[in-house]
Amino acid sequence: MASATTRRRVWAITAGLAATTLLLAACSNGKSGANATTGSTGGSSTALTIGTTDKITTIDPAGEYDNGSFAVINQVFPFLMNTPYGSPDVKPDIAQSASFTSPTEYTVKLKPNLKFANGDPLTATSVKFSFDRVLKINDQNGPSSLLFNLDSTEVKDPTTVVFHLKSPNDQTFPQVLSSPAGPIVDEKVFSPTALTPDADIVKANAFAGPYVITSYTLNELISYKANPDYQGIYGAPKTANVNVQYYADSSNLKLDVQQGNIDVAFRSLSATDVDSLRSDSKVQVVDGPGGEIRYIVFNFDTQPYGAKTPQADPAKALAVRQAVADVVDRKAIADQVYKGTYTPLYSYVAQGLTGATESLKGLYGDGKGGPDKDKATKALSDAGVTTPVTLNLQYTPAHYGPSSADEYALVKDQLESSGLFKVNLQSTEWQQYSKDRTSDVYPEYQLGWFPDYSDADNYLTPFFLQGGFLKNHYDNPTVDQLIQQQATTTDASARTALIQKIQDTVAQDLSTVPLLQGAQVAVVGKNVQGAKDTLDASFKFRYGALSKS
Repeated sequence: MASATTRRRVWAITAGLAATTLLLAACSNGKSGANATTGSTGGSSTALTIGTTDKITTIDPAGEYDNGSFAVINQVFPFLMNTPYGSPDVKPDIAQSASFTSPTEYTVKLKPNLKFANGDPLTATSVKFSFDRVLKINDQNGPSSLLFNLDSTEVKDPTTVVFHLKSPNDQTFPQVLSSPAGPIVDEKVFSPTALTPDADIVKANAFAGPYVITSYTLNELISYKANPDYQGIYGAPKTANVNVQYYADSSNLKLDVQQGNIDVAFRSLSATDVDSLRSDSKVQVVDGPGGEIRYIVFNFDTQPYGAKTPQADPAKALAVRQAVADVVDRKAIADQVYKGTYTPLYSYVAQGLTGATESLKGLYGDGKGGPDKDKATKALSDAGVTTPVTLNLQYTPAHYGPSSADEYALVKDQLESSGLFKVNLQSTEWQQYSKDRTSDVYPEYQLGWFPDYSDADNYLTPFFLQGGFLKNHYDNPTVDQLIQQQATTTDASARTALIQKIQDTVAQDLSTVPLLQGAQVAVVGKNVQGAKDTLDASFKFRYGALSKS
């Protein structure tokens, strides 16, 4: 195993970083039955009951790259590499060993006699099938961009697979195997060329993670049961049965936390709710580190003066992006909307990671992190842009938490108060939003990022490498070269310098405008143990560490 390549990926969040918030709720009241839309969730003395406002797009790993879907996939699919509780470093999961056997070959040996819960064998052929289909399907909202350096996957024997890489010495590849691109699926159940419907996956019991799904109603209720055949790094789950209830809004989630009707609430309560719960004797609020970021994406084809607009002009388009970066007041958003649970973000890599900069701070606004209307006015005037500029700004109301409406109402107010912009602000629910944003429907729009692994690369490659996750038509060959170079640079200081250079370069282009850095949110009953571990494992939430006392 190439553990030496991952040791520097320690998630060293500083004390000033906005924290993950765990809301430790009162004990379950023993009710049964649930209704997510009304918030009447019932607990159980033998099963953990979890509530969330998150939404699932799909549980097919080839089509998911969102937090709600990955929270499910984490429980039920195996990975070759994974992160132990309380550690950011990856180690073999269902793999027996994993290491570079040449600069462009990463060889994985599986544990013997692996199988899926339905009895189908899990072999090296399953591994090859899983990675081949992610690249073949190349879903617009899927994780295929994480596999940019994978050339091919070769089966050596039933338990040995070799990943052939395009560039040598890929310092991130072991972590990629633990990412949303890494789940291993059953080749007898999943289509090799298209996404497989959730119902077919559940019906076939095509799982090999710590849990299997026994009941599934999309974005309403999922019931899990411990998988006795799981042979991965986490061992047998501490809780055999878990029910996850999906709430329509956070107010009902908060109510059930206070009434003790749920054991765990994982995403999301509003910052106002968190603030009020700090003084509620029925709950305990625990803060920890987090690496979520929020940002505005510009579609380089359809934004004002974009490449496919009638007034296409790259210089004017850049000036519009620069003016937005000059005008937004990140601190006001963090303080007024998020009550300090988020902090201003002035670059693309979350603060606390090796190589993180504040590249935007000196370039835009007042040079100290604040807004500057005069600077924005000059940027637009110098480029010949007529004001006010119309921005068609889109956001999704629940996927990034219940405060998104307040966040983007304030962004709209900041932009329009400058007199330089007219903002048409609209919202769309996540399932449609995730399709529209990759189909050039939104010229400017909200996104957030929950890191796949704790390395600066994960904040750069998916966003800025040509053909990456954003699909916003940003294309800078210099950035592409730098991204690929940093991923294969073995000298730590040299790699850090490249990561910083990438941020400086992208800050000049403004493919996105970073706004905030914050955290995940979980709500855990006082009789539930292991909550912090579930969030410390490279930001992946797994039910297996949780137990009821």
